[in-house]
Amino acid sequence: MSPAALALLLTLAAPAASAQEPLRPYTVSGDAIATSLTGRPGDAARGRAIVANRSVGLCLLCHSGPIPEERFQGTLAPSLAGAGARWSEGQLRLRIVDGPRLNPDTIMPAYYRITGLQHVARPFVGKTVLTAEQVEDVVAYLVTLKE
Repeated sequence: MSPAALALLLTLAAPAASAQEPLRPYTVSGDAIATSLTGRPGDAARGRAIVANRSVGLCLLCHSGPIPEERFQGTLAPSLAGAGARWSEGQLRLRIVDGPRLNPDTIMPAYYRITGLQHVARPFVGKTVLTAEQVEDVVAYLVTLKE
């Protein structure tokens, strides 16, 4: 799937989450964002629901993961199984917030960035895919995936 096709699919399938929430500042240090975007830990159960939801995170469009009830998981990106063993909480946070910062060729969208994006539908300009709280929930879930 081309990056343009994926961008269109994400635009059509995922509502912009933070229309009313201002972007919270964060600091990138190396390959991580060490501190929570919300100042508190996320909820792993809510994070799992976001990862599994094909209308919110769309993670399973490209990734597979230890969510057996979800059929037709992606094979374009690495499995989420073991993500918590491969990366620290801060590394996972940066990968979700702004994955293209680490890999400019990735087809994974920046879930919490609003500038420097391409192929953004007009109603979604200036809005993030996930809220800060949703990012923290997904991070909390991925950190639990040790195997």
